[in-house]
Amino acid sequence: MTYQLTIEPLGETVVIEDGQTILDACLRSGIYLPYQCNHGLCSTCKLSVIDGEVDHGAASPFALMDYEREEGRALACCATAMSDLTIEADVEVDPDALHLEVRDVVGTVRRFASLTPDILGIWLAIDGEGMPFQAGQYVNVDIPGCAEPRSFSIASSPVDPNLLELHIRKVPGGVGTEWLHANVVEGLRLRLTGPLGRFFVRASSADPIIFLAGGSGLSSPKSMSLDLLEKGWEGSITLIHGVRTAQDLYFADEFRSLEKDYPSFRYVPVLSQAADDEVWGGSVGFVHQVAEELFEGSFKGHKAYLCGPPPMIDACIRSLMKGRLFEKDIFTETFLTKSDGESLAKSPLFKKI
Repeated sequence: MTYQLTIEPLGETVVIEDGQTILDACLRSGIYLPYQCNHGLCSTCKLSVIDGEVDHGAASPFALMDYEREEGRALACCATAMSDLTIEADVEVDPDALHLEVRDVVGTVRRFASLTPDILGIWLAIDGEGMPFQAGQYVNVDIPGCAEPRSFSIASSPVDPNLLELHIRKVPGGVGTEWLHANVVEGLRLRLTGPLGRFFVRASSADPIIFLAGGSGLSSPKSMSLDLLEKGWEGSITLIHGVRTAQDLYFADEFRSLEKDYPSFRYVPVLSQAADDEVWGGSVGFVHQVAEELFEGSFKGHKAYLCGPPPMIDACIRSLMKGRLFEKDIFTETFLTKSDGESLAKSPLFKKI
């Protein structure tokens, strides 16, 4: 059975299948609704049901209160249709955002490599039209033995939608990442869903860009930097990548090569735990500290994109705001597992983190 789902204020109507969530139906039709945890726990995807009936599914009673349900509120990531629906959602229109349909595809491992002791690079070939995506987006990967898919940012340039590059950090005790590190072989076929996420460069602005990345959070800034440079974007780009030791750095030679080819691009690797016996002439400390030094404590007039673990992101936000850069010009990459969502706490620094 199918129903008609009308999304206001866009006035768009899409088909929603029996048992399909509102969010999934919209994303697969190229219509973006705000979302974050995708497990009914954070309330980011809360919307109003103007007409029709829904099943609220697994929506947390804390994310969606009883009185809100009575008032016609619902969580798009959990709610399914019981009739034709009309909803009103907080849909932001941004001229730099691409509206790409979410699809299920199969990727075949064409090659793989150990990028660091705990980060595996995988290149997946996708037949047909591939998976067109916007730099900064991610995919969900179905991994054998995992009840739910795992999310990985796309690290390659969007110029080739038939070959996706993923960086898989081995999480101790993580069933999915440990399986991939142990079992990846050329020819392995993996089911992917994407592209997902709303992390993208506001390229229509001439403001200089700062990418602040920690560990495997390099994936999106790598894709975004390549995309900007390939398209001839003329603004300045600074990429600061923080890791523990020199052996945790990866793609450093590629970024140094980009520095030579593109005068507007600057690459700054940072070690937080440079050993005394390591020959390291670069920056030492944490990403936010090095950023403050490079920009002399003032970030006004820039746009900053943050990718990494929550402590790094919070520290960077504090430094950026201290340096007169505020919420409208700070963007973060966020995708959460169910376990993340269960302990989700929004940053006290501003609303969208």
